[in-house]
Amino acid sequence: MRKSLIAVAIGAALTVAACSDKDATQQVTDTAQTEQSQTQQAQSAEFNQSNPFYAESTLPYNAPDFSKIKFEHYKPAFEAGMAEHAEEILAIATNPEAPTFENTIVAMEKSGALLGRVSSVFYNVAGSNGNDDTRALQGELAPKMAAHRDNIMLNPELFARVKAVYENRDSLEGEALRLVEDTYKGFVRAGAELNDEAKAQIREINSEISSLTTEFQRNLMNLAKENMVVVDDKAQLAGLSDAEIKQLADAAAAAGHEGKYAISITNTTRQPILSSLENRELRQRVWEASAYRGTGNTETDNRPLVKRLAELRAEKAQLLGYDNWGKYVLETSMAGTPEAAQKMLRDLVPAVVSNVEAEKAEIQAMIDAEGGDFEVQPWDWAYYAEKVRAEKYALDAEEVKKYFEFNRVVEDGVFFAMNQLFGITFDQRDDIPTYGDNIRVYEVKDIDGETLGLFYGDWFTRDGKRGGAWMSSFVSQSNLLDQKPVILNNQNIKKAAEGPTFLSFDEVSTMFHEMGHGLHGMFSDVMYPSLAGTSVSRDYVEFPSTFQEDWMLNEKVLNNFAKHYETGEPMPKELLDKVMAAKNFNMGYDTLEYIASALLDFEYHTLTPEAAASIEDVAAFEAAALERNGVAVDAVPPRYKSTFFAHVFAGGYSAGYYAYMWSEILAADAFKYMQEQGGLTLENGQKFRDTILSKGNSKDPMQQYIDFRGQEPTGEALLERRGLTAPKID
Repeated sequence: MRKSLIAVAIGAALTVAACSDKDATQQVTDTAQTEQSQTQQAQSAEFNQSNPFYAESTLPYNAPDFSKIKFEHYKPAFEAGMAEHAEEILAIATNPEAPTFENTIVAMEKSGALLGRVSSVFYNVAGSNGNDDTRALQGELAPKMAAHRDNIMLNPELFARVKAVYENRDSLEGEALRLVEDTYKGFVRAGAELNDEAKAQIREINSEISSLTTEFQRNLMNLAKENMVVVDDKAQLAGLSDAEIKQLADAAAAAGHEGKYAISITNTTRQPILSSLENRELRQRVWEASAYRGTGNTETDNRPLVKRLAELRAEKAQLLGYDNWGKYVLETSMAGTPEAAQKMLRDLVPAVVSNVEAEKAEIQAMIDAEGGDFEVQPWDWAYYAEKVRAEKYALDAEEVKKYFEFNRVVEDGVFFAMNQLFGITFDQRDDIPTYGDNIRVYEVKDIDGETLGLFYGDWFTRDGKRGGAWMSSFVSQSNLLDQKPVILNNQNIKKAAEGPTFLSFDEVSTMFHEMGHGLHGMFSDVMYPSLAGTSVSRDYVEFPSTFQEDWMLNEKVLNNFAKHYETGEPMPKELLDKVMAAKNFNMGYDTLEYIASALLDFEYHTLTPEAAASIEDVAAFEAAALERNGVAVDAVPPRYKSTFFAHVFAGGYSAGYYAYMWSEILAADAFKYMQEQGGLTLENGQKFRDTILSKGNSKDPMQQYIDFRGQEPTGEALLERRGLTAPKID
């Protein structure tokens, strides 16, 4: 009921060059492994049948039984799981029979069941409903799990068997061949061919990276509290609705500021509330609380972590034979090299900056017209952009929200679109326990009534949930293990204190996006868990999700869910036309802040170890990096600044944040092609499912795309999708 633990190990692993016999260094490593194993075995003795992770869940599709799972169950299950998995790997590595695909590669795919069960639950809960206890346990587990992965990926006996199967792979084909090639490549990239001294260094680096990324994520939670903006005077909140002001009052009371108002900082530099606040001084306070978090302005300082992680990744890449971390990471991506990805981004910069300058001129004109004696600043942009939007398109964002009531968006929007395209249905299951409030569980049924799996919708924000939106799974699909997927979507929508919850245009789009990820996991139809669902390269994984966003604006879909929350009347054509006309408004800003972050990511991750170690001032490095890439526009800062760039310093997108734009090229091209083939039809949906969504990583991503599209993608549809135009040449 999990993604293969080998897949997890490979996903975190790296590459190499030259093998040797055991020496004194290896003996020290072996001793450390033995001591760790003995410790795990002693601790796992506390693990017995009373622990809900002891055996597979008896709930439908092995869904976690949260009515039984308690915090104290996690640690013993992890310790027992690591010990059990280590024994399984030892048995494979020391098998006296000649290595074969079945007794080596398939055996690894079947290993780690217990560790997979507890990992899939714990890490999901820690991200969606965490607290001090889960964060502390994450910190404790990080180096242990890193060591456990290294014990697998750097095991010379195990690698010898994997290599033997790889060298005799001529008789294999299809999924089996791809699995062998990916497994072998994963071991090599992890350091399996390094000498023993280098392997020991890799272990140390992996352990430190794991601990620091966990600390970075934990710090983001602390920074959200430390940078909360507390407002004493209600008058300063002019521009907000009564319901929004009540939410801020409730948040303040919960934080111990009774009678005041608390504005929480969300994950990006730009804060949603800035589009509504009339008070310029408060807007500046909110923006600065966001933009300067983690820079030493409060107790938690992420600058040392940024510098150290950049240095460690550069050191690891060099050990593995690469010039820098970016070259290592992108070796297995569609882009292939950092240079190719950087070129893609930089080629867009002139058109994007040209559009930004035009947008900035309109905003400055609005400021001047209202008597503002100042030049637009980052904290002004969203507020005056909304005014320009309202004037230009006569569009009232709050009025539009009344047609985006949460339940209708979910059931008559997202679920309806997926039914029209794929024939699937979502039946709510109230009998399956969850890990928190306001989480819905659905049984997803195919067009023929056959059950595909379970889908959890955790759409609302809560204390302890990390920022942003994401998809993950409790159970990954695998025909080998006879597993159906159990998929989880997370978002951070603020639930109304009372009455209906209304969504913004972006929140609706995000819901469609995450459902795209969800269906990538739900429609997976592969044999081996390592190749299932979203186990694809970073610059391909965002393609199926971005592709689904555009169905939100399909006329049939929009007319089905965009209805007034009180009257049930469809959105008037006049308002709908304005929405459609305004959908690409401010897209220059949106694109530039993204590209700036993606290029900043590459600046950190194309450094040599020496250059990374020489970073003295993170803010100065960031400013210089933006200037070098032509994206240093004062009023449009990067979407994520260094000290809260979770994607690259706490998540798995280091040297990979560009992937969203790369994937959008695929998505725009694919969506345009599908419109040419008839649009929202079951036939089109089935083709997309058969060639893309069902394949996971069982086939080369570009070949998957060609199977669907008939050719490689072009970038023409991307600028069209974003409503951007090339700069004018005099």
